[in-house]
Amino acid sequence: MADEDTPGGLRDRLARQGEDALGKLAQELLENPLVNSAIARAFDARERAVQAQEAAMGALNIPSAADIERLTRRLRSVSQRMEGIEEAVDRLDQRLAGMSSSGLEDRLGAVESQLSKLGLEISNLAGSLDAAPAPLPREQERLKVDEPAPAPPKRRSSKKKA
Repeated sequence: MADEDTPGGLRDRLARQGEDALGKLAQELLENPLVNSAIARAFDARERAVQAQEAAMGALNIPSAADIERLTRRLRSVSQRMEGIEEAVDRLDQRLAGMSSSGLEDRLGAVESQLSKLGLEISNLAGSLDAAPAPLPREQERLKVDEPAPAPPKRRSSKKKA
């Protein structure tokens, strides 16, 4: 019994020998062409079964595990984008709250009062002006068809003395 508790005891030796035997057995099995080809065929059959399962699930309009994983990744991406948008909206809301507390409403009220004063002044000016339209220049007057067109004014020639 004292042998079992020591570092180089019977239990450790048996465990090491068992691990060595399993390692050798696995190595020999992998080197055996018959076992190796059987393993390759099993993996190939597994791959074909997965493809057949995906095709059947697609025909039944049932999502596969890959489809669900892809959808999960997209949902995470959308969720992260939404969080970014929410943070930006929160920052914007804080900035707007800061602007309103800094007298923005007072400024808008002053601008509105100035606009109303200007509107009153413009209406007073419009009322004080003659509302009749300005006369048309002679060049824009309508000509009467029966009357001959007025002769253009003659130019005076200026002769220079040499």
